[in-house]
Amino acid sequence: MQTTLRHATTFKGTGLHSGRPAVMTIAPAVAGHGIVFHRSDVANGTLPARWDLVDRTPLCSRLVNEQGVSVSTVEHVMAALAGCGIHNALITLDGPEVPILDGSALPFVRQLINAGRKELDHPLQAIEILKPVQIDIGDAFARLEPADRLEISFSIDFDEAAIGRQTRSMSLQNGAFVRELCDSRTFCRKGDVDAMRQQGLALGGTMRNAVVFEGDHVLSPGGLRHRDEPVRHKMLDALGDLALAGRPILGRYVGHKSGHAMTNTLLRRLYDQGDAWRLVTLNEHQQSKLPGAGILAADISAVA
Repeated sequence: MQTTLRHATTFKGTGLHSGRPAVMTIAPAVAGHGIVFHRSDVANGTLPARWDLVDRTPLCSRLVNEQGVSVSTVEHVMAALAGCGIHNALITLDGPEVPILDGSALPFVRQLINAGRKELDHPLQAIEILKPVQIDIGDAFARLEPADRLEISFSIDFDEAAIGRQTRSMSLQNGAFVRELCDSRTFCRKGDVDAMRQQGLALGGTMRNAVVFEGDHVLSPGGLRHRDEPVRHKMLDALGDLALAGRPILGRYVGHKSGHAMTNTLLRRLYDQGDAWRLVTLNEHQQSKLPGAGILAADISAVA
């Protein structure tokens, strides 16, 4: 069955890159609606959360419609919706960027669970991966391969001693996203922050909505939420970017040094290769393996 929210929920904050204040509401929607963003501050502001509307940039996932209207930094809220098993919602915001909040998906997840989930009398289809599809750029790669549920495996390698090499693999069924990934924050190196601000970017970034590293030091107050928080956040981003496929994915995502642009390029290649995937209507057993199946409010207590 497809799902939506029982009640609308509202978020207030600033955009990570624009620094502009924003108010965003996620409201219920009918079956078949999908996830759709709507800019209330401009004309022609409707943007379906869809892979082919992504303007591929390294810093975030940015949607742009045919009229040139954009919504930036959609990946964390998309991860929260996928991780909570919400298939239909209307997201209304009054500016060009989703609020960054604490830099993770936890604030979104907490309010989505509190808003409740409603089943809709309509079957749910998923994208089943039939054979591997891969994108390579230098020593980085992103791959989708067959699996009977969504799994993510990710590895990163940074010169900063406080990050270093990190690898993590997991199945996202049974609320694993809520318990193990959703509170992991976006991260950056101090030198990158300085460079971005010189270019007029990361204007809304602070030590409280991103983990900032310098050498072997964590500069953000309170340190890390997890020893391997950076690679967990990359997995969170990957889930949000994969959610832009428009349907749940049954398959394994493997990423090494990959990011938003590579994951979107991977989705584009997947859709170009018609023999690499097929649409399947999920039965009850298959649906029980999706990321949002079986989550409980108690799962939040593990990370709140």
